[in-house]
Amino acid sequence: MFYKMLLYRIESWVSAEKDVLANLCNIAALLYDNIDDINWAGFYLMKNGELVLGPFGGKAACTRIKIGKGVCGTTARDRITYVVPNVHEFEGHIACDSASNSEIVVPIIKDDVLYGVLDIDSPNFNRFDEVDKLYLEKLIEKLNKYIDWNEVAKIN
Repeated sequence: MFYKMLLYRIESWVSAEKDVLANLCNIAALLYDNIDDINWAGFYLMKNGELVLGPFGGKAACTRIKIGKGVCGTTARDRITYVVPNVHEFEGHIACDSASNSEIVVPIIKDDVLYGVLDIDSPNFNRFDEVDKLYLEKLIEKLNKYIDWNEVAKIN
């Protein structure tokens, strides 16, 4: 029920606003403020062949991530959602915040083009599960319905 209400709230925001940056900022804030036991929620967006930090909630984060590096870069490379119960066991994990112990990263793909990833971190081990995966993937589907990801490249 929690995720259904959250998706409803997010859809009501993005369906009424066309500005990509405004939408991504509000989505990151809604995720950060409403998902329990997390310490970071936000976006990394594809620019010039790498992931670049986008709107987020939480402590300052890594600015650029190469494709194939860390959980975010691996998600971008493999184009699948990664649910990582213990980031310290993930080969090549990038520790932007040493307090993070688990992570979920969902690729943002529309029309077979990778536009970035949605990244959520938690200080708890084993924080994320298949329910989180299902609904965060549904969130990306909703965003794809309303957001023109090509506009992201225009944000400087």
